[in-house]
Amino acid sequence: MLKTLLNVVIGGLIMGGIYALISMGLSIQYGVARILNVSHGEIIMVGALLTWTLQNAGVHPFLALLIGCPLIFAIGFVLHRTVYKRLRDISPSQGAFEGNAMLVSFGVMYVIANIGMFIWSNQQKGYNFMTYAVNFLGTAVPANRLVVLLCSLVISVLFYLFLTRSRLGKAIRAASQDASAAALMGVKITTVAAICFGIGALLAGMAGALLSMIYQVNTTMGMGYTVIAIIVVVLGGMGSIPGSMLGGFILGMIGSAVSYYDPSLSMVAYYVIIMVLLLLRPKGLLGR
Repeated sequence: MLKTLLNVVIGGLIMGGIYALISMGLSIQYGVARILNVSHGEIIMVGALLTWTLQNAGVHPFLALLIGCPLIFAIGFVLHRTVYKRLRDISPSQGAFEGNAMLVSFGVMYVIANIGMFIWSNQQKGYNFMTYAVNFLGTAVPANRLVVLLCSLVISVLFYLFLTRSRLGKAIRAASQDASAAALMGVKITTVAAICFGIGALLAGMAGALLSMIYQVNTTMGMGYTVIAIIVVVLGGMGSIPGSMLGGFILGMIGSAVSYYDPSLSMVAYYVIIMVLLLLRPKGLLGR
């Protein structure tokens, strides 16, 4: 019984760390740029398959992750500056922009998905990375999963410190809380929004790279993770970074517990949680 509980908890922490990374990226995109980016999962797919490609070329997966970071940040940054900035300029109101931006992101999702299909096909792809087992709290756990958990925690903490301690992080938080007041204080809202969109893509790409170290990946994986990210963001509170971190680990634990009995019920449990939460606390756990 104790061993089973440990397996469930460890599995939940591992997936919770991945979910936290994914949802923090989506949360910062919505919190500052006000874009509910449904193409978020496709960036995860790009990060995963880019890491797989570089690993096959002889590059260590961690080095591949670092090599892919600037590229994936650039994709998000340029996408905002070219598509979403223009959309904001021509939208008659904030509400119209948010609705139009979500519709455009559906188009972006299909464009990236089809480019991915053209480059990598739709076959499952994977590689062996630290697959040996290690003893952790009395139970055998693949080393790659522990490494992924550690990496996700480190990235999450560094990102939180960046938001709370750096000058740019403070500008991002100010723009998230009140864009008009932040602009009056000298914050360049358009530039900050583009940077946030790039950071959101970067976190998603990192999550994809970490996923490729423990699972097989393919070009159709994106939508499932987009749904999970949206659920976590709503669970934690729209635009709340700490809420996304907390929500990610909560969802990971629940998913791990449900998967122990029947893996096919994981998504059902996620949807039940979000429906109950929207009825009882629409703002989320840490929402303002």
